[in-house]
Amino acid sequence: MSEISAGDAVATAATAAGWRRAGFAGAAIGVIAAGAAAGVAVERLTVGRGMRKRARLALDATGPYGSLRGLPGRATADDGTELYYEIDEVDPGGGSGTDGAPPGPAAGPRRRRLFGRKAPAPVTVVFSHGYCLSQDSWHFQRAALRGLVRTVHWDQRSHGRSERGRAQAQGVHVGIDQLGRDLRAVIDAAAPEGPLVLVGHSMGGMTMMALADQYPALMRDRVAAVAFVGTSSGKLGEVNFGLPVAGVNAVRRVLPGVLRALGSQAELVERGRRATADLFAGLIKRYSFGSRDVDPAVERFAERLIESTPIDVVAEFYPAFAEHDKSNALPLFRDVPVLILAGDKDLVTPSAHSEAIADELPDAELVIVPDAGHLVMLEHPETVTDRLADLLVRAGAVPESSEARG
Repeated sequence: MSEISAGDAVATAATAAGWRRAGFAGAAIGVIAAGAAAGVAVERLTVGRGMRKRARLALDATGPYGSLRGLPGRATADDGTELYYEIDEVDPGGGSGTDGAPPGPAAGPRRRRLFGRKAPAPVTVVFSHGYCLSQDSWHFQRAALRGLVRTVHWDQRSHGRSERGRAQAQGVHVGIDQLGRDLRAVIDAAAPEGPLVLVGHSMGGMTMMALADQYPALMRDRVAAVAFVGTSSGKLGEVNFGLPVAGVNAVRRVLPGVLRALGSQAELVERGRRATADLFAGLIKRYSFGSRDVDPAVERFAERLIESTPIDVVAEFYPAFAEHDKSNALPLFRDVPVLILAGDKDLVTPSAHSEAIADELPDAELVIVPDAGHLVMLEHPETVTDRLADLLVRAGAVPESSEARG
């Protein structure tokens, strides 16, 4: 794709009328966001449009993914943004509580007082999700750990059930440091005491690095273990997304401006995105998964997560990744058990970025999962859950005999 053709696409989206405008805008998002629709068109031709539509409707109606819910709460960020989180408490009876209902009053541990003193706070595992996703992207890990360990799942600002960033609504640039402060607000509200295990995917891992960079005392005093899943400490501007060098350079030049233009036409573009759903489905599959035999229900779940992120939010977050550089914060994680995990076919945050983090944390466990893409926790949930369970055992968060594996 040339710079001229991308500019023409934006101009057409801005000037054409009605559904034709929406169609061009939606197509522009698809081409710019991934830049490699080759192969997608062939795949789309093998299945009828009507059949695909019926399949999506059926999966939307019956798919259980993302249905787990916990005790809801809200934290307030430093700019006033309300951040939504949910807590799954430890079940003293050992039940998994995976029926989707919030834990009942008896599901949480009773804080017994011994001679007037409060029992120690339990370990809390805090899950941070990635760009254009929500807390529900941890569905499989949440189901496996439910009832065994206290967990907090939260939605990053402008994602999921959290409020649109108030500063961003006023035009303030969002940065990874802001997300680190948001995570601190969630920890203060949902886990104000006791040991912490931090787990982050993609942007969520970057958020954890920003937290450590800004609050080293919190890292030293409370963090017991860390898991980085498909993330990066910097140099994301060098990622080629599986494109030829000439193509990715053209995309880098025009993408920020294109996203700003599309973000200013949010309602129009959302209609275009819906009108080009088949193109999006193929692009999401290519950039989310590395294997061919992904469960269609999981594919559709990933589509729903990504589709739910408005285009103006996509636009306002994107520049933060080119600026992201937290390599200097990595030494703050050296004194705790660390898991670094990535898919070997990740085109968004390639496994080389996880290897670079491991170079700075030589005692960390590095796991590169074969035939796995960016959403490795959905594509190979057993592997991710197994390694995470092992980390929690090493951190003393769950007993070695727990059934949180796979």
